[in-house]
Parts: sequence; C-alpha cells; structure tokens
Amino acid sequence: MKFGKRLKKQIEDTIPEWRDKFLAYKDLKKLVRLMSITPSSSTDLKVEEEFIHLLNSEIEKFNGFFMEQEEEFIIRLRELKERIQSVISTAHEQSEAVYAAEMWRLRKDIVNFHGEMVLLENYSSINYTGLAKILKKYDKRTGGLLRLPFIEKVLKQPFFTTDLISKLVKECEDTIEVVFEVPQENAKLGGRDVVAEEGAEQSIFRNTVAALVTMREMRKGSSTYGRFSLPPMSLPDIDLAQPLQLPSPIPS
Repeated sequence: MKFGKRLKKQIEDTIPEWRDKFLAYKDLKKLVRLMSITPSSSTDLKVEEEFIHLLNSEIEKFNGFFMEQEEEFIIRLRELKERIQSVISTAHEQSEAVYAAEMWRLRKDIVNFHGEMVLLENYSSINYTGLAKILKKYDKRTGGLLRLPFIEKVLKQPFFTTDLISKLVKECEDTIEVVFEVPQENAKLGGRDVVAEEGAEQSIFRNTVAALVTMREMRKGSSTYGRFSLPPMSLPDIDLAQPLQLPSPIPS
C-alpha cells in the first residue's frame, strides 16, 4: 500500500479528535509537484519557501499535540491507579455486584487508555515516516539536499522522542496485569448488558491493533538501521484480546 493511502486509512481509523493533527501529506506533495526539476525562477523559489514553511508548521503542530497528549496521559494514568486502589481497598465494603461492576469499568477504561497511548506512538511513527518520504520526493524532484539536514532536526523534536510515552505504556501494561488478576463476574451487572457495552467500546482497541500492524510494516522495510530508520519497535508484553475475549480486531 502506498504511503498516502496508508496515512489516509490511519487518519480515518484514529480517534476523531486527532484527525486534523496528522501530516498534511497531500498539500506537501502538491507543492513538490509544482517545483521544476532545477528550481530557479521566482515562482519556484516561492513554492520552495511555501514548502519549507509548511514543513516547519507541521512539526510545530506535531510537537504541540504530542506534548499535550503526554501531559494528559500522565494525569489519567495516575487517576486510574488511584481508582484501582480505591476499588480494591474498599472491596469488603461493597456488594459483589457493585464490586464486579466497578472492576468491569476499570478494565474497560484502562484497556481503552492503553490503546490511546499506543495510537500516540503510532502517530509519532507515521508522521515521521511521512516527513521522510515527502523530503525524499522533494530531493528527487529538485536535485536538492534538504532531506538529511531536515531529518536530523526532526530526530530532536519532542514528537519523535517517545521515551516517556513508551514508559507510560509499559507502566499501564503492568497495571493491566494487576487489574485482570481479579476474576471477571456476571455477564449482566446492575441490569446492564455488559457484552453489548463492550461491543460499543471496542473501536479504540481495534484501531490500536491496526496501528500496531502499521508500525510493524513501517519498520520492516530495511534489515539495517540507518539514519532515516524508525527506532526499534517495542510491542506490548501482554495479549489484551485474551482477557477481554474480544473478536479479532485486525481488519481484513
């Protein structure tokens, strides 16, 4: 699948509020096509200036969105841990049905939260890949050498530095293991059809698996690590589909 179609699919499959935060790949590609093979005219220089300006604007957009999400995730993970501790520590004070309902909600919320963080890792990967590809097209079209210095700049950007989000993902996975140690209770809790509600909550999980598939594909293009390569991928340590008993989310 060509990158433009893959990006479009990722945008369609991601969280709706994120859709305008991805790389404006089509706009950048249009500008590249407007460039002459050997840019020299004032029109070419204007297009080149517009192209570089858009690249820089996109990086600012990525950084702002990525750091905002990281800060939100730190707060949400702390709140989830506090909820878990509260539910477990007061279990003896609750009826079996109430406790089971609380645990079910926690399981659902933490798996969805984990999914959002994996989607953010994918957001970093796919936008970096898009930048590398559009810069390659630019250099090929114009005979320029913009790709190398620009990528070196990108590698230092907050949106590409995923150490913190990777740490949060691992911490979340450790928390999931604790939560899923508690046996799941009745299929119906408090008159609610849990199976039906789980079906309504699977979209983030499905999109997460699709994101993982995309990240694998983007990293398997080369057997060697080069200056334009994405960092090695760290996959989740646990199979979330197993404890949730969800149908296979991988799209056909």
